[in-house]
Amino acid sequence: MPDRSLIFPASEYRQRIARLQAQLAAKDCDALLLTSAADIFYTTGFLTRFWESPARPWFVIVPAQGDPIAVIPSIGADLMGRTWMPDIRTWNAPDPRDDGVTLLSDSLREVTPETGRIATPMGLETHLRMPLADYHAVQHSIAPRQFVDGTDVIQRVREIKSDPEITKIHDICQIADRAFARVPEFAMAGKGIDAIFRDFQIALLTQGADWVSYVAGGAGQGGYGDVISPAPATPLAKGDILMLDTGAVKDGYFCDFDRNFTVGTPNAATARCHDALWHATQDALEQLRPGMTARDLWAILNNGLTGRGATPLGGRLGHGLGITLTEWPSLTPLDDTELRSGMVLTLEPGAVVEGDRILVHEENIVLRDDGPELLTTRAPQTLMTLAE
Repeated sequence: MPDRSLIFPASEYRQRIARLQAQLAAKDCDALLLTSAADIFYTTGFLTRFWESPARPWFVIVPAQGDPIAVIPSIGADLMGRTWMPDIRTWNAPDPRDDGVTLLSDSLREVTPETGRIATPMGLETHLRMPLADYHAVQHSIAPRQFVDGTDVIQRVREIKSDPEITKIHDICQIADRAFARVPEFAMAGKGIDAIFRDFQIALLTQGADWVSYVAGGAGQGGYGDVISPAPATPLAKGDILMLDTGAVKDGYFCDFDRNFTVGTPNAATARCHDALWHATQDALEQLRPGMTARDLWAILNNGLTGRGATPLGGRLGHGLGITLTEWPSLTPLDDTELRSGMVLTLEPGAVVEGDRILVHEENIVLRDDGPELLTTRAPQTLMTLAE
């Protein structure tokens, strides 16, 4: 088996495959089929922006025993050949007659018994990255083998980050920290919000991000209306709160946190709301421990806000983080996922300032045996000020 690899030493990927195979054994499954960019990157180290093209499907098969198999378009053979993957099978894609269906079916039959169970992710926060008609064709071709839900197989493994992964996430968090520190240099009253967003992306790249997959935020008097809008050309004004939120990437790993800025002195309602968000986050940093559930952590954040007179936003108050911008679990009152040492999470409480104005505060942490460890530099307790 090759010792070369991309991103991490080959041993890191071998350990991941071993953990996946242990999950397969526990689920009485004979193989795992992966089709998404994140899952293929996780098992192989195959890092490319080519996923932006939807023209070709890509597959990785993890058998219950033995080496994984990459079944991929020939355009990816050279890059995949620089990873640790020992078995790479290709076809010339796209092929409207048979876009990998026969090669994938043959490979699945090769590594599974005739009545085998093949796990593939089917649950929340997963997707099938191949044409549905081709999936049905594979189902027919490999019968009586059957596909079963393998969501837990991949999620239970991916949610615990290794020390090398945590280092990568910390690195991109520090890059974003440095970019946030530069915001007062290019954000001030009178400048278009869209121009500020562009300059923030430039700052992220200048500080060392490989690319910036996500920048969003908001701006408005005393707060903002949402946290996902593209930036308008509206000039920033005195009394505005500017929020910038980024999911920048380094070596395939994301950060995901925001920072709030005030143009001039914030009004009393905004200052109180921000103070409640900061202290609710502090509650989580002090109280969170392994063995709690996602909804326990939601309760800490939610109660930290209500106990300080703030009205929490609906929806989740944080989530997992890693090789995608958001991962499981979701910090909601409905998520019973156990929080374990090695999980990387966002703490993302949000609250209503007044009317339709809101504030959102976000930090990134890794959960250790003795509690949370910040991966981001903690936001100041008072709002950072921009020039009027």
